[in-house]
Amino acid sequence: MHTKNIERNSASLYLRTIGEGPEVVLLHGFGETGDIWQNQWPALPGFRLLIPDLPGSGRSAATPDLSMDGMAATIWQMLAAEGVQRCTIIGHSMGGYIALAMLEQQPQNIAGLGLFHSSAFADTEAKKETRTKGIAFMQQHGAPLFLQTATPNLYAPASLETKKELITQHIDSVNAADTPAHVAYYRAMMDRPDRTHLLRQTDLPWLFVLGKYDQAVPLDDGLKQAHLPRQSFVHLLQNSGHMGMVEEREICNKLLLQYLQTGTVT
Repeated sequence: MHTKNIERNSASLYLRTIGEGPEVVLLHGFGETGDIWQNQWPALPGFRLLIPDLPGSGRSAATPDLSMDGMAATIWQMLAAEGVQRCTIIGHSMGGYIALAMLEQQPQNIAGLGLFHSSAFADTEAKKETRTKGIAFMQQHGAPLFLQTATPNLYAPASLETKKELITQHIDSVNAADTPAHVAYYRAMMDRPDRTHLLRQTDLPWLFVLGKYDQAVPLDDGLKQAHLPRQSFVHLLQNSGHMGMVEEREICNKLLLQYLQTGTVT
């Protein structure tokens, strides 16, 4: 694995690159860093993986615009600096929202798109209310304490018993989370538009990974959108909540490799 810092939008952005071949971008979600994909790094041979820490997360500094569109533009700039002309993008949760914005900005440069526990729907009013409460908590107590409290809820009930060490590692990885950035993420997610039209209008092969016990992106939401594209690869993880790449990593690795080898447009 090679790592580097790339200067874009007045900020230093951290990027990992692994392997050689067609380029695949792995985008992490809220309250994570690119390390959340570490179980997938050695499992996708034959591809060049590019895994950034999103602006304001991990070892990447926050950029002035932390909206979904702003971060999408920043990632495109980062990829251009790496000589990437066309790629497949896999986005987990908030990373999926950014991937959708990237598709809207540069559709000609995307070979395939995966929504990993993510959604093209806008936030519901109930979800916005929940995020508003989360913002208030972070502003009062800080993002690290918020993530320490909220992260276990992202996992399936069984995982809370059988994968305690992995959940602790997840929480430890964001114990210095930037509070203003995470507040900005929540506001940006509340403001993002519905982008289901992109599922209907493109000829891309889409990957949908759903978790049976996902409380953040309910199964019903995933099923409502998975049929919209002309070509969909849909996988329901029977023992996962919102964190399938951690909870059922072997299955996720297999389905990701299969999708990348057979599904993406060349």
